[in-house]
Amino acid sequence: MEIPYTVKARPDTGLYNAKVGLWLFLASEVMLFGGLFSSYVLLRVGAPGGLWPRGWLNIPLGTLNTILLISSSITITFAWAALKSNQFGRFKVFLGTTLLLAITFLGIKSFEYRDKLSHYQVTLNSGQVVDGHLVERTADHLVLHGVEADSPKAFLDRRSREFRQLQHEEFKLATAEVKKVEAYKPRMNTYLALYWTMTGLHALHLVGGILVMGYFWGPGSRMWHTAPEHFTNRIEIAGLYWHFVDLVWVFLFPVLYLL
Repeated sequence: MEIPYTVKARPDTGLYNAKVGLWLFLASEVMLFGGLFSSYVLLRVGAPGGLWPRGWLNIPLGTLNTILLISSSITITFAWAALKSNQFGRFKVFLGTTLLLAITFLGIKSFEYRDKLSHYQVTLNSGQVVDGHLVERTADHLVLHGVEADSPKAFLDRRSREFRQLQHEEFKLATAEVKKVEAYKPRMNTYLALYWTMTGLHALHLVGGILVMGYFWGPGSRMWHTAPEHFTNRIEIAGLYWHFVDLVWVFLFPVLYLL
């Protein structure tokens, strides 16, 4: 039995089944990310003045990732257009380029995650705080490359003149002097909890998109030779999903990196 409206549009919606399903799925995604963005806004607005972290993320890397993801949205559109023009070879080139850009994005993001996981804030018994990247850790001591200040508040705004005047150096701290050690993980503060949740969920969406596109670029592309219209529709659906992933990042970048 042939499933109706997999290629032709439904008379009631003007869309074929897959596109109807995708728009319903994207509506739920809008509610999911909308809730997260709303939480971010409310928590930031409700935070006491001067106590919200700023400048904690690498803006050049975030900018590069933004360029990569926007470019991938363009190339997947070209891939779909190539199929509409019956140019299967060009489709493979453009979809392969999209995959390469997406994987590069994830590689850069994983580098940022690794940087955060190796970043620590150490509070000493004296009240001094050392913030930096872990160089060495033994039972007797910690070695961090970073800066020292009188309180954690000094590290909240890393764009301030006061923070930029702090001298980066290597600190060897005896374990007996250490009161608390905090890694830059979600439990450290509200900002990092939101950062890890929102960017992590976005990264999972990227992984899903990469798997789907990788299948259509590889073994799934055989459908082009048996059902070209059906295959073209699938690429269109994958492209619409990818545009949504791109759009989410376009909001994530300024909210988390720039503001």
